[in-house]
Amino acid sequence: MADGTPTYNVDEALVALGFGKFQYYVLGYAAMGWVSEAMEMMLLSFVGPAVQTAWGLSSSQESFITSVVFAGMLVGAYSWGLVSDKYGRRKGFLITAVVTSVAGFLSAFSPNYLSLIALRCLVGVGLGGGPVLVSWFLEFIPAPSRGTWMVIFSAFWTVGTILEASLAWLVMPRLGWRWLLALSAVPSSLLLLFYGVTPESPRFLCLNGRRKDAQNVLEKIARLNGTKLPPGILVSERELEEHGKNISSEGSKLLGEDKSSEGLESNFGGISSLLILFSPRLVRSTLLLWMVFFGNAFSYYGLVLLTTELNNGNNRCGPTQIQSEKSQDVSYKDVFITSFAEFPGLLISAATVDRFGRKLSMSSMFFICCIFLLPLLFHQPPELTTVLLFGARICITSTFTVVYIYAPEIYPTSVRSFGVGVASSIGRIGGMVCPLVAIGLVHGCHQTASIILFEVVIFLSGICVSLFPFETKGRDLSDSVLSLKTTDEEIQL
Repeated sequence: MADGTPTYNVDEALVALGFGKFQYYVLGYAAMGWVSEAMEMMLLSFVGPAVQTAWGLSSSQESFITSVVFAGMLVGAYSWGLVSDKYGRRKGFLITAVVTSVAGFLSAFSPNYLSLIALRCLVGVGLGGGPVLVSWFLEFIPAPSRGTWMVIFSAFWTVGTILEASLAWLVMPRLGWRWLLALSAVPSSLLLLFYGVTPESPRFLCLNGRRKDAQNVLEKIARLNGTKLPPGILVSERELEEHGKNISSEGSKLLGEDKSSEGLESNFGGISSLLILFSPRLVRSTLLLWMVFFGNAFSYYGLVLLTTELNNGNNRCGPTQIQSEKSQDVSYKDVFITSFAEFPGLLISAATVDRFGRKLSMSSMFFICCIFLLPLLFHQPPELTTVLLFGARICITSTFTVVYIYAPEIYPTSVRSFGVGVASSIGRIGGMVCPLVAIGLVHGCHQTASIILFEVVIFLSGICVSLFPFETKGRDLSDSVLSLKTTDEEIQL
């Protein structure tokens, strides 16, 4: 500062405080939300066929039960990202937990198809708030270990899928799909139970001028972790900019270019937040990120479906009637076992994300995935097909994990939840399109064309990752577009 008083920002405070007891509490809460979302998504594999049999639905009506959830997530991701960035992370995930738990529980009592569709759409709206919890947890982690702990957080998605598969295995044969819907809503209800003890993000508080509240949160972290804050006073990035270095003429020009974005940040709403994502400093990262999210979701859900499709006889182009009957026979044991295929992907992410960086970790896994899929252009024995698909799924799980670390790191605090939410929404579109296009090709006896489509999507996703303008490994988070460094050269300076 100008008077010589020592200062520190939120990033410096978190590094000094370390990852301790406080962060474990935050991890536990955020992980419950991630488990809840995974369970609600996983149950779609079980509820659709059961409801189709119980109510005599057509195949398109069954598919629509899944589609409305994705459609709701598109709306929710956009809406809750705005709420979170404007009113706080806590308010964002409070509303999403209420919507998800209430709609999820009520859907178990749906008297007819239309009411089930409406309630599952509302569940999707609530699930769209998942990126809010990602941003909230991220903002409490010290930069040097951020990648590793975000991978650990991501592992709870796999935990959720295994829990749901276990629950379905136990509940569906005995009690039916209504009990599965009701019990799957329990984790999101627990978020409401413990909401009162959750803290607001100190980064969000500091950005919005609530420095005293941010200081209180940091002091609480220090007490629980048994550490001390740096000497001096807490300042925001904007205050450091005001009292910082003289700006060169070239720097002044750059600053002038960003004033429009700064003005938008102070009064942002839906349209202005979107404009920030397309501001000169973010537009390249935003567009590339959208393509990667789309490719990741398209590939992930596609590989999960292909694991079943290529080994259940459907790829032999049997009569439609026979295939339809087989599709109703869900093997809960097989789904349970295959869910464990994601753990190696998580281990690879944990080993590479902070050592080699986000970009190299993602791009290499995308390209290796292409290699795993290449032999499937030709007919392979069932055992080899399963091994190749599992290898590909490991790679896609790894890229999906890392992109959820990279995405919130490239956006400033002012639009972080919104930016990740919109990118996640683009990914949901990939998840919706995949069964219609790629799996439809398998059912139409075009396995080679389906694999080529996956190869192209995955390869282009790897190229997009390579084109990201900067690496975020070990980098402090930015609070505003004004302070955002957008290339590796700027970060090194």
